[in-house]
Amino acid sequence: MNIRHLMKRLFGHIDRPLAGLLGLLLLLSIVTVFSASNTSLDKLTDHLINISIALTAMVAISHVPPQRLMQFVLPAYILGVILLVGVAVAGEVVNGARRWLHIGVTRIQPSELMRLAVPMMVAWYLHYRQETLNTRHYATAAVLLLIPVGLILRQPDLGTALMISASGVYVLFLGGLSWRIIAGGIVMAGAALPFAWHFLHDYQRQRVLTLLDPSSDPLGAGYHIIQSTIAVGSGGMAGKGWLNGSQAHLDFLPERTTDFIFAVFSEEFGLLGNLILLLLYGAIIYRGLALAAVAPSLFGRLLAGSIVLTFFTYAFVNMGMVSGILPVVGVPLPLVSYGGTSMLSVLIGFGIVMSAASHKKLVKT
Repeated sequence: MNIRHLMKRLFGHIDRPLAGLLGLLLLLSIVTVFSASNTSLDKLTDHLINISIALTAMVAISHVPPQRLMQFVLPAYILGVILLVGVAVAGEVVNGARRWLHIGVTRIQPSELMRLAVPMMVAWYLHYRQETLNTRHYATAAVLLLIPVGLILRQPDLGTALMISASGVYVLFLGGLSWRIIAGGIVMAGAALPFAWHFLHDYQRQRVLTLLDPSSDPLGAGYHIIQSTIAVGSGGMAGKGWLNGSQAHLDFLPERTTDFIFAVFSEEFGLLGNLILLLLYGAIIYRGLALAAVAPSLFGRLLAGSIVLTFFTYAFVNMGMVSGILPVVGVPLPLVSYGGTSMLSVLIGFGIVMSAASHKKLVKT
């Protein structure tokens, strides 16, 4: 077997344009994490290891045909729901939230499993009923979505619950559910907010109040927002230059390698850097949706489309909260923030997108 044949076997299902765009974004991530960590080589090494593992997983999952993936959807969903029930019954409480479950020698966060399991389950359910889809089927799919979301809200983990809800709603929308029904549901949810206010935890109410007036508690709940908006604004047109961000390097900016890394990037690369970053995100989303559109099976189209739109949602929410126009909900900037779990789940998702498009000749239509 020559090298050319070996490379084709290894990367035959990788979409080159999308892989190139993802590589550029990861390069920006490496540069920014190195700066945000005060040039920590240990942090940089960990980040490079996380990226290597996640890229390997993306290449591996791109080889798995969608029809093979469908065999694991139901077991993964059921296992995830069981683990979420386990969290509710015997989970570990950390900082007031019951999100972790000990299994043997380690502990896991089952809600992370549901980030992919839920859209896969909804897409799987609609795929097998595509010839007779009706209101009852959409209602059943919504129940499949709401069960894990309700368990995650109970932990509480509002940010993860919202992101998983969005991924499931994207599947329903792409599956043919009228946007009027979805818009009606959103309006009803908005109308219920005054009643939901009484069920929020104190820290969740504080986040909303802080969004409206960060200066009400500048050294407490409003500190993150105030410092991040200062960093974003101080970047100006061209930024202060790489490794020259004062907000980050003088330790004013909290969580600067994870949730607030966009503030570090904005301070050092300015508006022009932000425009390049937005163009890069836009190109990835456009290419991802183009691949989703050519997937031959309904399951592949729904799942790939949902993964790409959820990627967009993560980026939008993160930039919104760092810029002070959305509440802080603990969402990382996808493929830029430091963190192995987020990196792994996002690149596995893009591996699924590439698989859905590249296995089109092997799938029955």
